[in-house]
Amino acid sequence: MIVGRKINFAIIGCGRIAQRHAEHIQNNGVLVAVCDIVKEKANELAQKYGASPYDNVDELLKSHPEVDVVSICSPNGLHAEHSIKALKAGFHVLCEKPMALNVHDCGEMINAAERANRRLFIVKQNRFNPPVAAVKKLIEEERLGKIYSIQLNCFWNRNEAYYLNSWKGTKKLDGGTLFTQFSHFIDLLYWLIGDVKSVHAMGGNFHHSNTIEFEDTGVVSLQFYNGAIGTINYTVNCFEKNMEGSLTIFAEKGTIKIGGQYLNELEYQKIDGYVIKDLPPGNPPNNYGQYMGSMSNHDKVYKNLSEVLTGNGIIATNGFEGLKTVEIIDKIYTAMGS
Repeated sequence: MIVGRKINFAIIGCGRIAQRHAEHIQNNGVLVAVCDIVKEKANELAQKYGASPYDNVDELLKSHPEVDVVSICSPNGLHAEHSIKALKAGFHVLCEKPMALNVHDCGEMINAAERANRRLFIVKQNRFNPPVAAVKKLIEEERLGKIYSIQLNCFWNRNEAYYLNSWKGTKKLDGGTLFTQFSHFIDLLYWLIGDVKSVHAMGGNFHHSNTIEFEDTGVVSLQFYNGAIGTINYTVNCFEKNMEGSLTIFAEKGTIKIGGQYLNELEYQKIDGYVIKDLPPGNPPNNYGQYMGSMSNHDKVYKNLSEVLTGNGIIATNGFEGLKTVEIIDKIYTAMGS
């Protein structure tokens, strides 16, 4: 437990999402050190926040015993390696989504945290979207009765410029569209509806055949262990801009649709004897210049981390839940034959 002082952080990976992490670290503690294999990126972020720059992960980890938490913002395929190194060095870890690119690596991360007696936090910021949190509360209070079926739609745009000169689009470091673009949405299926028993899926690369090494579109049908069935329709081929990120739930005592582009609006509700009202406004989506990402709730992620490490909070997304998201994605890609 950390008492009576600010929490000390380090960041591994100084790309776009690291900028957002650094902002919220400043509001919750002190950014001590940063690392990126591209020295210029590390130097730039370090200079902005008064941190020490490194281009070698091992050097950073051994040079700063005062660090409490290492935030992993490196490419997807390096999350496991960097998290395990930080945990073995004795630090708590906050890992960006997806937790890893396979279930085995997720398990190794959890084991490393247990052996080191350290916390492993996974970023799943969409859980904090106001309509999502409201629907979670409804389900926990059993106001919807038995859930019959769900429909998840993820219709975004990712153009060639997004993938150009980047680790994104590669199987080794990106992993697939469900990992990089839509793992938050898969997480919400698990969090709201439950674990997935069986999957049927088809996918194709229709518009990015010269750009990425995996599918840009998929159609998935699911059966959950609780008996509910569902579908996922996803693509990054929306013309010129993001269109929709929505989840519709059909249940015994109600129908609800969370919509907008980023699961940030309550678009429809008809619930037996109940109305969701007075929802607080959500944060705007992450703005990356040429494209937009999921809602920016990293402030709430860091607030939860701070509450947990100072003894006053319950972890919002632990390693096991991060593993379950990866496991569901793995089932989908196995069904596709990917």
